[in-house]
Amino acid sequence: MTPEREVRFAAPTWLRDVGFTSWLLVGFVLIVVGVVWLLDTTSTVVMPLIVASVVGAVCGPLVGWLELHRVPRTVGSILVLLAIVAAGLVVFLLVFGGISSNSAEISAKLNQALSKIQSSLHDLGIDKADITDDVRSGVADTKTTLLSGVAHGVSGLTSLVFFLGLAALSTLFVLKDGPVMHRFIDRHLGVPEPVANVVTTNIAKSLRSYFLGVTIIAGFNAVIIGAVALVVGVPLAGTIAIITFIGAYVPFVGAWVSGAFAVLIALGTEGETAAVVMAVTALLANGALQQMIQPFVMGATLGLNPLVVLVVTIGAGTLFGMVGLTLAAPLTSAAVHISNELRARDAASPAGPARASPAPSV
Repeated sequence: MTPEREVRFAAPTWLRDVGFTSWLLVGFVLIVVGVVWLLDTTSTVVMPLIVASVVGAVCGPLVGWLELHRVPRTVGSILVLLAIVAAGLVVFLLVFGGISSNSAEISAKLNQALSKIQSSLHDLGIDKADITDDVRSGVADTKTTLLSGVAHGVSGLTSLVFFLGLAALSTLFVLKDGPVMHRFIDRHLGVPEPVANVVTTNIAKSLRSYFLGVTIIAGFNAVIIGAVALVVGVPLAGTIAIITFIGAYVPFVGAWVSGAFAVLIALGTEGETAAVVMAVTALLANGALQQMIQPFVMGATLGLNPLVVLVVTIGAGTLFGMVGLTLAAPLTSAAVHISNELRARDAASPAGPARASPAPSV
């Protein structure tokens, strides 16, 4: 009697590998979604800590330099923090002081700009009365919202004060205890300590390089737009330059918002010709001219192609908002440098990279 043959279905190896990889991707996506939810839920505390970590990584070498010149680290940290706060106050006073001192003039100029836009729309066949009715209807509908929004405004101001206070306090501790925190993270990162040191060092270095590159590009845009505003005769050219400089630190959005501010001021004061000149200048400064220097700046600081910077910044911004917009490029650069450095270490180690064992001699 012939024994029964067991018939069993066996999936091909490639199909099992695809299934295993798919489950890994599902787990990765779930982790990303969980991280986004957790960051959003705890943003009140997490955001100041992220700001403190970035500022500490960027300004930490300055504290170290002061320590080398016999300034105690605590004193050096306080001095650097005070310098950061002073710089922020100076920028605030220059921007909002200039705007508030000319608020009536700016309001009149923006009203002139609005009137000119309405006239242009009327020339295109859009009735000005319809625009006025829509505006009045919108004002009537939003009156209650605006009045009830006072409480939200106070709440937002309280949140801003809490954010700035926690960020400043956290920055002080990061600056003061940076080396201790660095060693602690290296010991508890879950990888060998030399590898952890490569990871943390490259992240801090990439953050410094990124903000150096952004500062160079921001200064470039501010000089061009401010100089053209001065030549054309647009008022508040200095304020426009400062707003352009600050706006460049908000990737892809801030520069265009500051450019729109300059165009509106030009339209309200000097007319359509000046507005067109400022619009073309903003387009060139934030577009063609910036693309001419960005490959050199980002290439020299981050070692990344500008297209890579654009793609990872937009993608991370979609997932993580402002945090993703700001940290995507430096973290990508850090990942590339970490991979290259670890590969170089493996190649230079006495054991060398893993080699295939020689075939046994016959």
